[in-house]
Amino acid sequence: MVTIDPERFRETFERYSEIGRTDADGLHRLALSEEDREVRDLFVSDLEDLGLEVRIDRIGNVFGRAEGTDPDAEPVLIGSHLDSQPYGGRFDGQLGVLSALETLRAFDDEGVEHRRPIEIVNWTNEEGSRFKPALMGSGAFTGELDLEEVLEHADADGVTVAEALDRIGYRGDDPVGPREEYHSSLELHVEQGPKLEDEGLSVGVVEGVFGMAWLEVVVHGDADHAGPSPMYSRKDALVAASDVVGAVRRLSNRFADDVVTTVGELEVAPGSINVIPSEVRFTVDVRSYDDAVVGDLVEAVEREVETACEREGVEYDLEEIWRIPHTEFSPTVAETALAAADAVGASHRAMVSGAGHDASYVNEMTDTAMLFVPSVDGKTHNEAEFTEWADAEEGARVYVETVKRLANAK
Repeated sequence: MVTIDPERFRETFERYSEIGRTDADGLHRLALSEEDREVRDLFVSDLEDLGLEVRIDRIGNVFGRAEGTDPDAEPVLIGSHLDSQPYGGRFDGQLGVLSALETLRAFDDEGVEHRRPIEIVNWTNEEGSRFKPALMGSGAFTGELDLEEVLEHADADGVTVAEALDRIGYRGDDPVGPREEYHSSLELHVEQGPKLEDEGLSVGVVEGVFGMAWLEVVVHGDADHAGPSPMYSRKDALVAASDVVGAVRRLSNRFADDVVTTVGELEVAPGSINVIPSEVRFTVDVRSYDDAVVGDLVEAVEREVETACEREGVEYDLEEIWRIPHTEFSPTVAETALAAADAVGASHRAMVSGAGHDASYVNEMTDTAMLFVPSVDGKTHNEAEFTEWADAEEGARVYVETVKRLANAK
């Protein structure tokens, strides 16, 4: 067994958590922000301290490579992401990167030889909160997203991805895409749900990820005075949008047991207390492990928007801005992780994920699986996100053992 250094692992986690830490002990480190630049600089420094070959590609993905004993062997890819949600938690993404970093440090401590090279990665803009779509760095790397298109995507202030990369000095020179075939990939992440905690388990071996679609809707009404304007003549964009918000929530009961639906963004204009709203923009997120159900949900949302807007006499624009099919991870990598969990003595179970991850795209390129550690109360994407440190350490132990087995596989 390779032994992690628990004290170093936690100290590293706390040090990284200071970059973008909020007053409520969360994390506000949006993709390609100054805080993201600072944490990337720290990550690169830590990779260089291990003597790794560091490279940065044109979308800002950061890689570090530890060579193996067989120069012709296909590498193992490990890591996750360091960007966060707005006022999100410290564990989402970051714990996966630092578990991978601790793995390489533990190998270095004990002089562990591995046949295959190991590459650690920090993917750019996994969250998709500042720039859409999510999973941008891994999507471009695997060819699932067009690089030139995503470089031109802009945030709410009109700053493009390319401009933001230039501002923080992380538009690298390396071509975006694999330089060679990979043997396998493994990502550790917090569960972002309650199942592991409810069952008293420390580790989940993830065998698949839900499919999902994102929609953006803009409802166009007419602004008018809130006092003199009679109710019968109004074209209130917010009334129509509100009807859709309620309908989206109720859709989760109509299609399949695993369906989840969310309206996560809503902007009202002109935003005055005594003016009838003239325009509302909102987003819809629909998910299921069944891709056909995701398609049905998208059509159902479109019908609800059309009906609500007809009822209120307003116009609308609707765009599907992202869709990703469900992912079935590699049985080989998942079985390796299950065997590693048994060897370490960690309490564990196999499961699927309702959240999207970079591993979903990476799975299109090479055999991939994930490890989950519990999220207290199932909370995530907010400052209260928390994982008990004993579970984080247990996940890291399983991660190290799994990576060792993958890196020495024939």
